[in-house]
Amino acid sequence: MNKIIISATQQKIYAREDLAHEVTRRQQAGERAVFTNGCFDLLHLGHVRYLQEARAQGDFLILALNSDASVRRLKGAGRPLVPEMERAEIMAALSCVDYVTIFSEATAEALVQLLQPAIYVKGGDYAGANQQLQPDLQRLPEAPVVLAYGGTVRLIPYLAHHSTSELIATIQGLKR
Repeated sequence: MNKIIISATQQKIYAREDLAHEVTRRQQAGERAVFTNGCFDLLHLGHVRYLQEARAQGDFLILALNSDASVRRLKGAGRPLVPEMERAEIMAALSCVDYVTIFSEATAEALVQLLQPAIYVKGGDYAGANQQLQPDLQRLPEAPVVLAYGGTVRLIPYLAHHSTSELIATIQGLKR
């Protein structure tokens, strides 16, 4: 008889509706939700530092992960390198990440509207032209949603030379 065992890591991965109930419960208890989203295709130091800093902004961190189809639309053919459920489990294994959910839309606007986190966080690469860590609202469609319900948008400084695209380029450069 095969017994399915769900690890503590897997228990941090939620369907959208279940996550909405959990987030509401915690918000009603006075806790502040922090929300971020992205592809997180190959985990690297830039991701880890970014997520640790995001988590430090509030009481719990929600990571919305782009689905495989969404990553392909954003990044092109050949991406993602790691399938969505594997990426979700890897991200859920990080102690700074409290919840992971997967979304297939082009942006996380609907998810942000549903969960209404107190703080929406993105990397400093989403800063406006002045580079003073002020969000570029043209590149962050979620930001107006957050601001409309009274939430806060924060940018975390980008760790230079630590991106998935740069990692892929380095790996491709190793081919002979």
